[in-house]
Amino acid sequence: MNDNKIITRLEGIKQKFEEIGQQITDPDIIGDMKRFVALNKEYHELEPVVAAFDKYKLVIANIESSKKLLETEKDDEMREMAFAEIEKLEKKQITLEEEIKILLIPKDPQDDRNAILEIRAGTGGTEASIFAGDLLRMYTRFLETQGWKIEITNVSEGTINGFKEVVAKVTGHGVYGILKYESGVHRVQRIPQTEARGRIHTSAASVAVLPEAEEFDVELNEKDIRKDTFCSSGPGGQSVNTTYSAVRLTHIPTGIVVQCQDEKSQLKNYAIALAELRTRIYNMEYQKYIDEIAGKRKTMVSTGDRSAKIRTYNYPQSRVTDHRINYTIYNLPAFMDGDISEIIEQLQIAENAERLKESEL
Repeated sequence: MNDNKIITRLEGIKQKFEEIGQQITDPDIIGDMKRFVALNKEYHELEPVVAAFDKYKLVIANIESSKKLLETEKDDEMREMAFAEIEKLEKKQITLEEEIKILLIPKDPQDDRNAILEIRAGTGGTEASIFAGDLLRMYTRFLETQGWKIEITNVSEGTINGFKEVVAKVTGHGVYGILKYESGVHRVQRIPQTEARGRIHTSAASVAVLPEAEEFDVELNEKDIRKDTFCSSGPGGQSVNTTYSAVRLTHIPTGIVVQCQDEKSQLKNYAIALAELRTRIYNMEYQKYIDEIAGKRKTMVSTGDRSAKIRTYNYPQSRVTDHRINYTIYNLPAFMDGDISEIIEQLQIAENAERLKESEL
């Protein structure tokens, strides 16, 4: 951290931060909403780096001050206090250096976005469908603890309260940056509800998490979209309403199909489906980036690689194991009740270590 290059870089960041702070009070920039929003976002992203740097400089100044005191102080008690202060400050210096190194790592620009969460039953028939439902409940409870909102946009019902497929939009601050670690195959080992002999079966469900595209990310031409309407349906194929409120959109150039039947209003369903279509088109390009980093970092799995097993939920042993970092928790009931923060934090720590290595800070 005493490397002059990093100090120079931090000084440059602080100068840029102060310049942006002045710019966002300029009436001309305030009048240009797109530029104002972009600058405001950059200002808030730089703020924690500058705050940490200011703390770091203060700690360094205090260490130097205490060392100068030792050079002249003759009183033993005062010298002992100065030594203790230096020891405390040097520990704080190390902590701040690690914090600043993490803050200097280029952030994935998608991390602050909302997300599209997709859960699909995999191998295992009825049990896989039930497990997909369990995962949905797990994520719903976790999202509640974060103060985030989940909105189911499309469901294909399975049997015994399960799902063949469920698609949801998750909104909140930094949603994608947290949920992105959940993409991949989740495997469950337990005695199925349908198993009379008590044998343990293994089944699976796949999870895909996509960063939601913003309106200006993708330009959609209405001529390229085919719109179909149909009646919303519930479990067993029963009609939920008799109006054609459900919407299916097909993007002709890419063949991408999305649908929404959550709202009773066709207009609302159309808006939700259009946002998801935009996200899926946007992610065709973003996929190249995910594929690239998935090859470098064990914490990340390409959303296109639905065969990558990331986690096993073993009910007989009450354990959850994340295979990317070989981390195990022996409290499966709490985990399935939405207490998944510990594993996500461990994945973040592992990824930060990998990104630090990449950046050579």
